[in-house]
Amino acid sequence: MVSLRPLAALPVVGVVADGRTYRHLLYLLIALPLAFVHSGVFSFGIIFGVVLAPVLVGLAILLATLIVARLLAAFERLLADALLGTDLATPDDLDEADGAVATAKAYVDAASTWRGLGFLLTKFWVGLFGLMPLILLARGFPLVAAPARYPVTVQFGEVNGEPAAWAIETLPEALAAVPLGVAAILVACHLANAAAYAARRMAVALLDGPTRSESAGENERVTVDGGPAGD
Repeated sequence: MVSLRPLAALPVVGVVADGRTYRHLLYLLIALPLAFVHSGVFSFGIIFGVVLAPVLVGLAILLATLIVARLLAAFERLLADALLGTDLATPDDLDEADGAVATAKAYVDAASTWRGLGFLLTKFWVGLFGLMPLILLARGFPLVAAPARYPVTVQFGEVNGEPAAWAIETLPEALAAVPLGVAAILVACHLANAAAYAARRMAVALLDGPTRSESAGENERVTVDGGPAGD
C-alpha cells in the first residue's frame, strides 16, 4: 500500500498547505498595529513620567506604565499561545504587598515586568519585518488571478515618485504573470514563518515565567554553589 506524503511536508511548496503558515500571517497582520499601540503607550508614559517626576505625579505615571506593560505582555502571551504554538506559563513572581510604596516596589522588583517590557519594545521590529510577506501576498495574488481578470493593471509601488505597474492586456501576458505570482506567494509564506519563528523565540525567552518555584530553585543553586549566606 502506497502512503501519500502530506502536502504540508513537501519541500518549498508545502508551506502553502500548512495551517501554521496562515496563523503566522494572522499574527503578523495584527503585530504592527499592536506595536504602534505599545510605542504610543510607552512614549507617553516615559516622557511625561520623567518630566513630571520632580512633582511626584511622574512617578505615578511611570508606575502606571509598568502596570499597563504587564497587561499588554499578558495579552501578547495569549496571542503567542494561540497563533505561534507556544505554551507560555503565566509568571507569578509579583509579590503581594500592602501599601502603595510596597506595591510599586513589587512591580519594579518583578523580573517578569522587565522581560515583558523588553518583548513589547522589540515587537515593533517583528511587526515591521512582517510587512514584507504581507506586501508580497498583496502583489502575488493579483498576478495568479490575472488569466481570469485580464486586462488588469497590477500595482507594485513607486519608483522615483512614479507608480510602478504592469498593465496585463493579453492572455500570454496573463499566463506569464502566474508563475511570478506563485513565486511571490511562496516567498511570502516562508518569510512569514521566519518572522513567526523569531517572534516565538522572543516570546519564550521574555514572556515565559519566571515563577516563584523557579526563583526558589535558582536561590537554592546559588546557596549550594556559592556556600551558605554569611560564610
